[in-house]
Amino acid sequence: MSRFLDIQFDLQSLNRAAAGDREAQRLLYEQVARPMFALVCRVLRDRTAAEDVFQDSMIAVLKHLPGYRGDAPLGAWVRQITLNQCLAHLRSPWQKARRALRDWVGADGEEDPELVLLALDPPLAEIIDVQRALAELADTPRAVLWLHDVEGLTHEEIGAAFGRSVSFSKSQLARAHALLRTQLGDRADVQQPLLRPEIAAQGQVS
Repeated sequence: MSRFLDIQFDLQSLNRAAAGDREAQRLLYEQVARPMFALVCRVLRDRTAAEDVFQDSMIAVLKHLPGYRGDAPLGAWVRQITLNQCLAHLRSPWQKARRALRDWVGADGEEDPELVLLALDPPLAEIIDVQRALAELADTPRAVLWLHDVEGLTHEEIGAAFGRSVSFSKSQLARAHALLRTQLGDRADVQQPLLRPEIAAQGQVS
């Protein structure tokens, strides 16, 4: 499951970070940066855009930290802020036009995803296959797939995040599963989530 659920940060340090203490903010960064960047990279295909949105997400976390009241686990709160930043990026008119132009010329402009996966010890062919298949998905079904199968969000939560209905989330997930099964062929088990935790965890960008 998501590494967001593993985030642990004591209340005293959290209060210091909210008050602007640089050391406490650095410690918080070390806790949240890895799952945040992994999520951004899965929702956004372009590596440069992912880096920009990651920075915006981190700034937003620190900006809104004084308003965090602990109503939700810290990891879930950080994940929601990160997801909101990703969706805001995808919805911007400039990004929509950029993606249309990219698709028209047949170039995606992203860093080769195998560079990270091949650095694993040992590199797993199955992870590389999943990474390639994910790259073929459009932004929305890929994001829904990742949020549901890896982050563990419910269809209600995903629909709310996109400002849409539960049926929207279900249909996008079904579409993503169908497309991935086409890409992966016989390797996809129709009875199991296509992104199993052990594959998803090893495939995260560090």
